[in-house]
Amino acid sequence: MQHLIVATRNAHKTREIQRILGADFAIRDLSGYPEIPETVENGEAFEENAVLKATAASRQLPGLVVADDSGLEVEALGGAPGIHSARYAGQNATNKQNIDKLLAELTRIERAKRSARFRCVIALAREGKLLCTFEGVVEGVIVDPPRGANGFGYDPVFMPAGIDRTFGQLSPAEKDRLSHRAHALKKLRVRLSSFSEKLGTSH
Repeated sequence: MQHLIVATRNAHKTREIQRILGADFAIRDLSGYPEIPETVENGEAFEENAVLKATAASRQLPGLVVADDSGLEVEALGGAPGIHSARYAGQNATNKQNIDKLLAELTRIERAKRSARFRCVIALAREGKLLCTFEGVVEGVIVDPPRGANGFGYDPVFMPAGIDRTFGQLSPAEKDRLSHRAHALKKLRVRLSSFSEKLGTSH
């Protein structure tokens, strides 16, 4: 079994990563390590922030550490909220506050021009060194009003291309087949399988 530490205290994200990677992986996150401070995410791109989080945590914890940075990019808003997705409406904004601000910004934009994408970059690190990164993207549109109570973040207003339901209306299993995080994690899983003997596992 491959052991991974996820550099997050977001329980939703941890559960999603565990589901997608499957039973061959034992996942822990930083909730069990209160002494490890939050990493300042001052990068200018998803990849930079993912690398910052993964390498910082891996300096303090043994074994393999993964971190992701992900968010929503809306074409009509010049790619916003982007890396600021989690704090779009303020530093401690709730999901609803972020969604409300997003929809307010799009009030005058017709639906045909509300194209958007979720982007995820995952970084894998060990002993403070970056090993590799993986990116996943899913295209779609922003809908109003919000639909569905599943998922988290902007899921209730994001409808992936080719699907007539939002991420918030999909079951966890359905979302896991389509999501940006799923695409990135599948690449991670393939890479770990290809050099697992070299990297070993951590217990």
